[in-house]
Amino acid sequence: MIICTNKMEYPLRTQRQRVQKQVMVNGERERVSLLFTKALVSRGSVDAVSQQMASHPQYLESFLRTQHYILHMDGPLPLPYRHYIAIMAAARHHCNYLVYLHSAQFLRVGGDPLWLQGLEAAPPRLRLLDHINKVLAHQPWLTACSHIQSLLKSGEQCWSLAELVQAVVILAHCHSLCSFVFGSDTDSDFAPLSKSPNGTPPTFCPFDAANGNTNVPQSLAAPSEHITRRRSLDSSCDMVCLKERIQKSQEEREKREERLLQTQTLQQTDPDFCYQEFARREEDHFQVFRVQDYSWEDHGFSLVNRLYSDIGHLLDDRFRSVTTLPSLHSPDLKRAIWNYIHCVLGIRYDDYDYGEVNQLLERDLKLYIKAVTCFPDATKTPVCPLSWALLKPSERIHVNLLIMEARLQAELLYALRAITQYMIA
Repeated sequence: MIICTNKMEYPLRTQRQRVQKQVMVNGERERVSLLFTKALVSRGSVDAVSQQMASHPQYLESFLRTQHYILHMDGPLPLPYRHYIAIMAAARHHCNYLVYLHSAQFLRVGGDPLWLQGLEAAPPRLRLLDHINKVLAHQPWLTACSHIQSLLKSGEQCWSLAELVQAVVILAHCHSLCSFVFGSDTDSDFAPLSKSPNGTPPTFCPFDAANGNTNVPQSLAAPSEHITRRRSLDSSCDMVCLKERIQKSQEEREKREERLLQTQTLQQTDPDFCYQEFARREEDHFQVFRVQDYSWEDHGFSLVNRLYSDIGHLLDDRFRSVTTLPSLHSPDLKRAIWNYIHCVLGIRYDDYDYGEVNQLLERDLKLYIKAVTCFPDATKTPVCPLSWALLKPSERIHVNLLIMEARLQAELLYALRAITQYMIA
């Protein structure tokens, strides 16, 4: 009887474990479903980035909460400014997907279409951000107290400290998101306006149809509506009416194409300013950024949270979430990836043995991480490591999330240290 009981307990325990695992899987699916529903309600669609991150719902929730806060919630910057700054950041890396996305949102919140003709058409205050934008994007170690001072003391066009902090957070957020878009190959799947599915213009939102938007593309109209129109044309609509419709359709298409050209103009950046090897620039006397002297936990978090209420908690939650995600990657491997990214950006940890980087990261993986971190340009294609063929898509996404968050923290550390130096000067 005892032997029989033991034999029965094992399958029962296994079955219980399977049920628990299935409950967890169902819970994660419900979490993703809820997040997507919220996105549909607020924006009318689920963007490609969120779909990529959906394999990690815990992180996705933290990411979306932060992104929504800096772009839509209370803050010193007007909404059009926020999206235009996002466009400026994405343009540094020629990220078509993000430039197009934020151009649409910029117009949707009342932004002036003329600004999309290029940076020279934007207000002087926004143009002043151009230098710190390119420095943070490509050589963040150059960020200096003088950059902060020039923005805060520019006469009538000066920025307040609170405005500048929000602008810096948006720049760093979008620069790092370009790395994720590039690494996950989202940008290559993006179709420009003239090639977009169903001819959807950038400002079109599915809810517009319900709101009686007369500019809804004909290809998105209901099939029954097409049939009704066709019968009407066949029976009673005269040629004048048909000619007017064709002309109006052509005018709308020309406007959409013109808007696309405007967003492409925004991406014309200084090609001579790009990432350069930090380790090879000793002749320029750039000092290594030592985390022991200025860290996120001891310095950056409290400063940014004081100048931009609650954003420190939201960002900290993202950093913690991405490093604690359930993964096949060991904690040592995740730390090696994080520290290697900071290393190529000039940040070092005195208490870390960098020999582990070479031990844990294969050469092709290091090349991939460096390319996605430092050269996330839509005109190039990332070469995936050979070992990735053995990984699940969710594990590959996790590596790209680590790259994005490590780069985000690095840019913030440089910017916040410069702001600290300005405040104590």
